[in-house]
Amino acid sequence: MLSLPRRLRLVLAAPLLISPLALVGPSALAQGAGNADAKPATNEDVFLYRGMGSSYVCNARAAGVEFPKAVGIAAATYVQILNGRHGGQVASAGDKKLTNEQLFAGAEFQIITGALQFCPKEVPADVKAKVEEALKKQKAGN
Repeated sequence: MLSLPRRLRLVLAAPLLISPLALVGPSALAQGAGNADAKPATNEDVFLYRGMGSSYVCNARAAGVEFPKAVGIAAATYVQILNGRHGGQVASAGDKKLTNEQLFAGAEFQIITGALQFCPKEVPADVKAKVEEALKKQKAGN
């Protein structure tokens, strides 16, 4: 059996990691299209989507994808799922439908904090510092 260098294997695996994303967006949107009975995302749903997004970022970074690009793709997918399956609603936000900007900001923050938990070496130091500062402010406000 041929042994490919780790870097080459990661590069070859990258399209396999990304290809499901092409299917997730349209299918998630189709599931929620015209669904007036869409239920807000529960805490469990949000936790699942956070884990999926963080996992994507960790895998993409291991394959050499730039951090902003990896987070952007993961957050966009997260928002598509929230819009498609849940009508843009999150139970923790009450009855109001969140804007795409609000959803994207929340998704991005959750994905980055997840990446810090699962693959901290893949998160740039400046991003880590900004997140830690935001968490300190959030904790002080509560």
